[in-house]
Amino acid sequence: MTAILRFEGLGKDWFGVPAVRDLTLDVREGQVLGVIGENGAGKSTLMNMIGGITAPSHGRMLWRGRAYAPASAADAKAAGIAFIHQELNLFTNLSVAENLFIDGMPRRRGLLRGLIDRRAMRDRTRALLARLELDIPPERTIDSLSPGERQLVEIARALDRDASLIIFDEPTTSLTHRETERLFSVIDGLRREGRTVIYISHILADVRRLSDHVAVLRDGRLVGEGAIAEFDIPRMIRTMIGRDLAAVYPARTAPPREAVVLDVQGLSAPGIIENVSLTVHVGEIVGLFGLMGSGRSEFARILMGLDPSTRGEARLLGKPLVGSPRERIRRGLAFVTENRREEGLMMDASIRDNLTLPAIESLRGPLGLDRERIADVAQELRETVRLKSQDLARQPVRALSGGNQQKVVIGKWLPTGPKLFILDEPTRGVDVGARSEIYAIADRLAAEGAGLLVISSELDELIGLCDRIAVMSRGEIVATFDRAAFEEQRIIAAAFRESISGEAA
Repeated sequence: MTAILRFEGLGKDWFGVPAVRDLTLDVREGQVLGVIGENGAGKSTLMNMIGGITAPSHGRMLWRGRAYAPASAADAKAAGIAFIHQELNLFTNLSVAENLFIDGMPRRRGLLRGLIDRRAMRDRTRALLARLELDIPPERTIDSLSPGERQLVEIARALDRDASLIIFDEPTTSLTHRETERLFSVIDGLRREGRTVIYISHILADVRRLSDHVAVLRDGRLVGEGAIAEFDIPRMIRTMIGRDLAAVYPARTAPPREAVVLDVQGLSAPGIIENVSLTVHVGEIVGLFGLMGSGRSEFARILMGLDPSTRGEARLLGKPLVGSPRERIRRGLAFVTENRREEGLMMDASIRDNLTLPAIESLRGPLGLDRERIADVAQELRETVRLKSQDLARQPVRALSGGNQQKVVIGKWLPTGPKLFILDEPTRGVDVGARSEIYAIADRLAAEGAGLLVISSELDELIGLCDRIAVMSRGEIVATFDRAAFEEQRIIAAAFRESISGEAA
C-alpha cells in the first residue's frame, strides 16, 4: 500500500532541545494510523509540522511522493489535510452552516452576484450532515450542540473540503459512550471511502480497536511501529514508557479508617441534584460514576461552594461545610476541576506561580511574599509530582504537555494539606505513565489521612482505584458498591437506571 505521507529523518529542535528526532515513517493511504506516546513524546510537535504551524529543523516530508513543506495551516488545508483538534475550532455563537463555510461562503450569481447564497449553504450543510447521520438544522448555533455533535460538525467541514488525510487529536475526551461509538462508526466509514486517518489517543483500547497500524513515540523518537495485530496493550505500554508497567493502579498503602471526613445528607438543588447523601471516610477513595448530565460535576461544584444548594447539609470533619470557596479551601477542601485549561490553571502564568497560588497566604513573610520560600515549595512540589519541566519561574504552564499540566493542577493543592480532595476527571487526556503517577499521589494522600472523591467517566479507572463507587443518575445517587461487589455490568446498569440483579452493596 502506497504512502500518502512520508517522514524522512524528520526532526524539530526548540532552543537546541530536540522535540522530534530523526523520525522516518510512512502513513499508508486508506488506513488508520494510531499514534501513541506519553505526554511530551513529540506527538503535538509532529502534528504541528504536518499542519504548517512549525517548520522542521531537519529532514523532510513527502506528500503523495512530492516534497511537502507547508508554510501555514492554509497550505496544509490546500493539500487536503484536516485536523480535528481536542479543543475544537468552532465559533460557538455562529450557526452550523456558518461554521462549515466560514472561510469560503457560497455566493450568488446573476443580479445578486457576490451576496452570500444562504440557500446553497443550507442545502450543502444538510447533505454533509446526512453523511454523518447528524439530524440537526443548519441554523442551529454551535453553543446549543453537545460535544459529540460539535465534533461531527468539524468532521463535516473536513468532508466538504474533500480532505484526503484527517487527523484526530484525543477526540473522545469530552464525549459520552454513545457519542464515542458514533465517532468510531464515522471513522470506519472514512476508511471505507479510502480516506486516511491519523488517530492520536491515550486510550489504548480505542487505538487497538480503530487502527490498522500503530506508531509509538518516546522522547521524540519513533521507538516502535507495526500492524496493530502485533501490538497488544502490554506491548504498547512497554514501548511507550521503556519498561513494564507492572500495575497501573498501585496497591493501597493503608486501609480506610472509621472516622468520617465528608458527610452529605439530603443535598438538593432543583433541576441539578436531588436528595444526595454520601459519606467519605478518612483515608478512603470513593468513586462517583454516571453518564454525562447525571449531576456528578454539579455535585462537586456545590460542595466547593461554587454553586448553591437549597436543601440538605454537607459536613466536613463534623462541622457544616458552608461559606465561600476561599473559606472552604482554608478548612481543607481541594478541588481538581475537569476543565484544567479554563478553570484549573493560569495558562500564561509561570509553573511556579500556579504551583504555589492556593497556599500563597502561608508563604508571606514580614515584608511581603517570601520569594525564597516560594521557590523552595515549588521545587519540592516539582519533585513530589515528578513534573517534567524546565525553569519553574520563567516557563509558562501553557508550555507543558497535558499530563504535566494535570500534575500542576493536582500538585498546587498539596501545600494546603487537604482533608477532602475532589478530583473531577483527574486523568482526562493523560498518558498511561502519568496516570500511574497520579494514582500513586492519590494513594499517598489517602494513606496520609485525606478523603478522596474521584469523579470519572472511565469505569475501569474507578474500579482500579477506589474503595467504594457511588453511581449517579438524573441528579440522584441510585446505587453504591463496595470493592467486593465491583462488577462492571452492574455498575453500568445502575447508571442507566436499569434493573440490577440483587441488591447493591
